[in-house]
Amino acid sequence: MPKNLGVSANLSREKLDRRISVAPMMDWTDRHCRYFLRGFSPDLLLYTEMITAAAILRGNRERLLAYDAGEHPVALQLGGGEPEDLATAAQIGAQFGYDEINLNCGCPSDRVHSGAFGACLMLEPERVADCIAAMRAAVGIPVTVKMRIGVVTGQDAAARQAIGACTEADIEALLGFVSAVSAAGVAAVIVHARKAVLGGLSPKQNREVPPLRYDVVRTVKEHFPQLPVILNGGLRQVGSIREALSWCDGVMLGREAYHRPWLLVELHAALGEARAGRPPDRTALLARMATYAERELARGERLPSITRHMLGLYAGEPGAREYRRYLSEGARDPQASAELLRRAAPAVAAAAGLPIQAAK
Repeated sequence: MPKNLGVSANLSREKLDRRISVAPMMDWTDRHCRYFLRGFSPDLLLYTEMITAAAILRGNRERLLAYDAGEHPVALQLGGGEPEDLATAAQIGAQFGYDEINLNCGCPSDRVHSGAFGACLMLEPERVADCIAAMRAAVGIPVTVKMRIGVVTGQDAAARQAIGACTEADIEALLGFVSAVSAAGVAAVIVHARKAVLGGLSPKQNREVPPLRYDVVRTVKEHFPQLPVILNGGLRQVGSIREALSWCDGVMLGREAYHRPWLLVELHAALGEARAGRPPDRTALLARMATYAERELARGERLPSITRHMLGLYAGEPGAREYRRYLSEGARDPQASAELLRRAAPAVAAAAGLPIQAAK
């Protein structure tokens, strides 16, 4: 496992561009995934998977926090609910060169809930404020919070009814939470526009069953006009993302960016920020990842650990199925090398009857 490679970032961290970011996603946004996604846009803000403060304090922090300098700007998401532990973990993250520390107050899984962190922390705004204040005192980089619009506990009829409702009491509790973390010095709030249901729904159901309430997030922005508010949840198309950016400070994309990463290129162009010269193409992105894979394989990494994050490169394009099969089956070959990635574009073009692009 390589040591951290990102400590020399030349970045003004207080001026992070938060307009487009990719959400922390467990088992998905590891360092290989983040390096791959960086190739689609130079400015979007990337987030690690959630890493608990306890794991950083007592585990192999070199393995947990390692990343490539090419991932910048990249934020470290922490899980935990003890101010002292979070402050120490945040300080370690800052020493590793991360550009932001984010506190998870939105994950609804039972495992996280039983550990007294994640979405259940929204029920303890003063505790969260203490955590934010402790981290702010420990680091000189931004500290942010990822949250939901509210929390529902239990499985009874009242809880089921509360999932879809947003009462005055719900709004008051939400604004009270944001007020507490804002007073503690939080740099931004990232709001998943659904309630979290604790004990009644699985994590997958928590992403689908509670209705999206962008209007509630908009209410947060109206009450806190000076606080950056980032909208998360259900954003899939350039048009809806641009509309959201007319009233919020940024959008955070999740599974759509993972399964259809070309959306990041479309957004980069739609926001009027086309790179100097030609935009990226899939052949060049594959060549970039081949170079990366050569380096990682030399360090003992397995090729499937890298290629599993790349299956969406041709999503919606001719040859997409052939590409997924080619990469999935090819990477499982014990003799496979990074050359598999350089051969992928010609193989897809041949299967789809398209002109073959040379790698750049």
